Amino acid sequence: MSEALIRYEPVPETPCVAAGVTISLAGPMQRFALRARRAEDLETVLKVRLPRHIGASEAGIACLGPDEWYLRAEAGATVPTDSGLPVAITDVSERSICLVIEGPRAAEILMSGCPLDLDNFAVGRATRTIYETVEVIIIREAEDRFHVELWRSFGAWFWIAITNAASH
Repeated sequence: MSEALIRYEPVPETPCVAAGVTISLAGPMQRFALRARRAEDLETVLKVRLPRHIGASEAGIACLGPDEWYLRAEAGATVPTDSGLPVAITDVSERSICLVIEGPRAAEILMSGCPLDLDNFAVGRATRTIYETVEVIIIREAEDRFHVELWRSFGAWFWIAITNAASH
């Protein structure tokens, strides 16, 4: 018989607190990669209005491309996947984790490995980018708080890189 699998998070549950910044693992959530040529088809399936401008985010949905969105919802949330409409909805909850980087130095710490000027990144904005060589999705939740979505397999590496940047 196989033993029950236990998932361990790749980063500590205890936040990293450094001068001007706190880095912590976000609570559990559901994540869905959404694709559709017509936003209206996804809106019909999800029964919500999607942000239409690339980089915009509203109500947990970020527009990452002309036909691509990223939905973050409370843990256990489900979305219909068999609508008959030409949409692709993929649950990526187990693939990804989210780190919350907050405090007056949050943008500075993220910019230590990210090519974007996050000082001029508006609250509510979301984008896919890189941190050093790792693909991430950055969502600016507040002036001093960013959510960084990344693949679980890069979690331990990212944690070391971002906490090292915070300690300098």
